[in-house]
Amino acid sequence: MGTVRIALLQMASSGYDQEANLSKGEAFCRQAREMGADIALFPEMWNIGYSLPLPEDVDARRAWAQQAIATDGPFVTHFQKMAQELQMAIALTYLQKWEGAPRNAISLLDRHGAQRLTYAKVHTCDFDREIALTPGYEFPVCSLDTAAGEVKVGAMICFDREFPESARMLMLKGAELILTPNACDLEQNRLAQFRTRAMENMVGVAMANYAAPQENGHSAAYDGIAFEEDERSRDMCLVEAGGDEGVYLARFDLDRLREYRHREAWGNAYRKPRCYGLLTSEVVQPPFLRADARR
Repeated sequence: MGTVRIALLQMASSGYDQEANLSKGEAFCRQAREMGADIALFPEMWNIGYSLPLPEDVDARRAWAQQAIATDGPFVTHFQKMAQELQMAIALTYLQKWEGAPRNAISLLDRHGAQRLTYAKVHTCDFDREIALTPGYEFPVCSLDTAAGEVKVGAMICFDREFPESARMLMLKGAELILTPNACDLEQNRLAQFRTRAMENMVGVAMANYAAPQENGHSAAYDGIAFEEDERSRDMCLVEAGGDEGVYLARFDLDRLREYRHREAWGNAYRKPRCYGLLTSEVVQPPFLRADARR
């Protein structure tokens, strides 16, 4: 199959100015294509720059909800046309209109302009402002047509990556690459956690974060290949950005990843699902009880 190149669009946003965000996103997508990208990945909730009101501020929440956009609305369709023009897939993020309360969503647009999947964040940060969101309820995976051939792709958003179940579900559904929009401080522990998701599932992972000063940048990608054929350990890191705005390109060798998945021990090779029943229990024991948690 060869190489799939994912461009991590590390940007600072203009908040609720959706026209400015659209224009900037377009410029960064064009730069990504000039660099040879097959997929361009936005940071989390790009159309409004991950702006969320305080839960108790009723007026601000009303104004925020009015910023939600439809999956078939002009913001998304603009990037569908761009994906077709550039012959490049675009993983676009936005506050999605939804019955009751908006969702934190990503739509993967293929190089022909078609929507291949739309995913809404399952693990919303209910301890913070994301209590205002409607959580997602599934982890879809699709086949994405690229210039190098088809690849199985899924998505998780920010806090999702802090739960091993998110990447595990995507791996079990066949994902080879996991796209991860982000909007938080990417310090050493979160980056180590993300690297672990790649290793334990033998998947490639790519994450785009906001540039400083909105967040700290450090968008990163890991190819999921932790060991050479002779079992020597190798560095899975394809790219880790600094704090500045930019397009950071990660090159995933899909042939090498697939060969690795056929021979190594992780992923779904030696799991014991019959022993994991407690993982689906709704019961929460101290010290993990939280009054604001939704299940």
